[in-house]
Amino acid sequence: MTSNATSTRSISFDNFLEYLGVPSSCELNKPIFKKMFSEATNGKKSILDAADKKALKDNVEKIRWLYTLKPNTINIAPYKDSEREYPEIAILHVELSNSVSNKNIYQRIAHFINRAIPYPLVILFTCEKDGSQSLSLVLADKRINQADKEKWVIEDSIHSYWINLASVSAAEMSFFESLKINNLPFTNFFAFYQALIERLIAIKCAEHNGDFSLMKTGQPNEKASSTARLDRLRELERLEARRLEISNKLKKIKQMGKQVELNTQIKKINDEIAKIKGSL
Repeated sequence: MTSNATSTRSISFDNFLEYLGVPSSCELNKPIFKKMFSEATNGKKSILDAADKKALKDNVEKIRWLYTLKPNTINIAPYKDSEREYPEIAILHVELSNSVSNKNIYQRIAHFINRAIPYPLVILFTCEKDGSQSLSLVLADKRINQADKEKWVIEDSIHSYWINLASVSAAEMSFFESLKINNLPFTNFFAFYQALIERLIAIKCAEHNGDFSLMKTGQPNEKASSTARLDRLRELERLEARRLEISNKLKKIKQMGKQVELNTQIKKINDEIAKIKGSL
């Protein structure tokens, strides 16, 4: 599945939920009160630290538990092995306050929500910016803590960039369409969740190359390829952060020799970035 057209369209968050096509049998649509997270513990101490509690209080407008996917609400089997247990999947909607200035605060919020709820989660964040609504999705692989089987470890948290719902690109629309329940494997909840992660990785790649593409289903090295793709994305993010750091340093340097040296470093990083983008 590929898409690189430049046309855009406007949709609402409700339209996005319609694209998902979650069966009505899975609908819960109940509020989750902030108190559930602020009072959550790991058995010994609070799951939230002071910064988490501030983010919850100041930046979260409301949280709704939209859907619960269980074997008795959808025809998908639970999954369990020595490392992971995926008995169900919950889809949450977190609406951020209009006063949020740092839109990346949602990554902190997603982390403590994932720590507080043991199931695999699909967290849908929305926020208002310049009069239009933006959407970001967060997924996180979880595994059982081998030292304490009653606890879990968040392995990888993956988030999309903010998608402006007032101007959705063709690649973003392809992403939304790929998330339709009927386009995902019903083998078990682990396979279902991994397919969602693959789609999230694909839209993150599209942010850099404008192309939304999924690997062919059943490809022998499908999981390894998704992991390799994610590794390249993270290396890209590291290089872009390094380039920004050098660029900021360059603005303060007056010595010509040092300027040449820093510009050479930036050129080398640009070449590496271009190479990685070409491989996404």
